[in-house]
Amino acid sequence: MKTVKLTLEYDGTDFNGWQIQDRKSRTVQGVLEKAAKTIFGKKIRVYGSGRTDSGVHARGQVAHFRAETRHAAATLQSALNANLPDDVSVLAAVFAKANFHAQYNAKRKTYRYTVLNRHAKSPIERRFCLHYAHTLNITRLKHDAKILEGKHDFRSFTAAGSDTGPRQGEKLSTVRTVRKLNVTRKGDFIYFDIEADGFLYKMVRNIVGTLLESASGRRPAGEVARILRARNRTRAGTTAPARGLCLERVVY
Repeated sequence: MKTVKLTLEYDGTDFNGWQIQDRKSRTVQGVLEKAAKTIFGKKIRVYGSGRTDSGVHARGQVAHFRAETRHAAATLQSALNANLPDDVSVLAAVFAKANFHAQYNAKRKTYRYTVLNRHAKSPIERRFCLHYAHTLNITRLKHDAKILEGKHDFRSFTAAGSDTGPRQGEKLSTVRTVRKLNVTRKGDFIYFDIEADGFLYKMVRNIVGTLLESASGRRPAGEVARILRARNRTRAGTTAPARGLCLERVVY
């Protein structure tokens, strides 16, 4: 039995996220397991580093599976790609240690959120960015982003109710450490690169939505710090759409 570690790229537009939900929902995990079943002739469970939401993309998602095989890892990569749809690709396949787990061994992840900040929309880029026509104060945007770096309780930036555990009344920790949150402008595009030891449900999208509201003047100066301290989702901004978000890298 060998453990195969995969690095994946996918366009999340036409997927209902990573995780298999039901027979009708098209998911990344679902098409990977279908391809693996074609190769090995039996059901193979594929585990991802985390669940990307419906519409979220990946350039560096990591997954693994275990199977009996005599083939080289590169051969398995080619076989999987031959059986995968055009919106998913295995960029790399290697044999990992027997106890490697794509989710539990992950130390940190990096996401990028892309915003097109101009008056005219882009028909070509529309699937991979948020078109935001409001004028933005980039200096304020970068200042507010730095406030969110470090170890904080990010309850204000998680989806409502997602901090509740499986047992009634159980609360899950909403404390995370953001190692960096960089904002870069290149032409009409603004990139939010955020690296953390873990992410809450819709955390990045909620952060981006809030930062954009602040930088466009729709919120007063100092509001981002107050929202962070409040630990209340209703205080934060709207959730930025999934299409602008991409999982860039997972570090082990």
